[in-house]
Amino acid sequence: MSHAQDQQLERLTFFSDAVFAIAITLLVIEIHVPHPADSSNEAWLIALLNLTPHFVGFILSFVVVGALWAAHHRVFGLLRRYDPAIVWPNLFLLMAIAFMPFSSALMSEHPTERVPEWFYTGTLLVAGLLQYRLVKRVLRPPFIKEGVSEEMILVLRRRALALPAMALLSGILATWWPGPSNLPLMLMPLIVLLVTRMTKPVSVEPVTATEAE
Repeated sequence: MSHAQDQQLERLTFFSDAVFAIAITLLVIEIHVPHPADSSNEAWLIALLNLTPHFVGFILSFVVVGALWAAHHRVFGLLRRYDPAIVWPNLFLLMAIAFMPFSSALMSEHPTERVPEWFYTGTLLVAGLLQYRLVKRVLRPPFIKEGVSEEMILVLRRRALALPAMALLSGILATWWPGPSNLPLMLMPLIVLLVTRMTKPVSVEPVTATEAE
């Protein structure tokens, strides 16, 4: 990869990391410090207990955004050349990520209501589909590093389907059980691990020509 291409790829990666970092930080800003009526221990405990949906929403959204960043980091680490065609698919994914703090706050404020749950899972569904589209666009020759097997590419594509699948399932469950319907999203890391083990990739890192010898 030329120096100019190297710079372009680094700039795109750094910009993406910055958006992920800002979005994941803004999640906690939506948890406002309580102001109980008095300073008794009971009042403080009740005030903190009332924030439980916000804490749960923060942890859930942190895990989701963190998983999206980890996948983005993993996929971009397999690139050896800059591809201008990935700029806009990457930007659309970042747009969904930047929107996450709002949808997470809405769901946390109304954890047992259907529409906020649908809105939240809909946001995750869009983000998951945009991630899958980006993965498909990025992982193609001649832009990926040598030694990246078709099996590894298949694993990464299947892993990218975990979020949209769990988001869709959570949205359906929210029709009857808003709140507990988020359980499939909490299980997403286990689903990703299961998909990875079922596919059984030969290697998780590209094999260079020197290592092959």
